[in-house]
Amino acid sequence: MKENTTLWIVIANIALHFVIGVGLLIYKILGAKPPEKPEQREESTPS
Repeated sequence: MKENTTLWIVIANIALHFVIGVGLLIYKILGAKPPEKPEQREESTPS
């Protein structure tokens, strides 16, 4: 019974690692857009 439990833990660990890796890869490929910076306006000083 112990070998069976250990085997399932190893399989679950590998499967979870694979799913997380593919998810991160897709996230990077699709390109998370960085937050847009507001346009810097040239502020003229009143004379």
